[in-house]
Amino acid sequence: MNENKHVISSDLAKAMARPISAEEYAEMPELDQAFFDHADQYSANKLVRRGRPLQAVTKTPIKLRLDPDIVATFKAQGRGWQTRMNNALREWVNSHSV
Repeated sequence: MNENKHVISSDLAKAMARPISAEEYAEMPELDQAFFDHADQYSANKLVRRGRPLQAVTKTPIKLRLDPDIVATFKAQGRGWQTRMNNALREWVNSHSV
């Protein structure tokens, strides 16, 4: 079974010693600003995470079984149906002084 697996290894010294022809150099894409905008950023050898920062208060994921008509009603209202369902539950909790 192992005879079909390919072993990939790297020899950096051999790669650096190989000269690049003019044709190969012309085929290399230029590293423009768009490349660097999507590149990974490191600070002190640690990957800097991008995107939305973590919230101080996060929601708790649960598995909840609901009647299909209830879910369909919220989903029919479009994107954000889970937030609307959360708000409806919050209203109920607040109005019933639980």
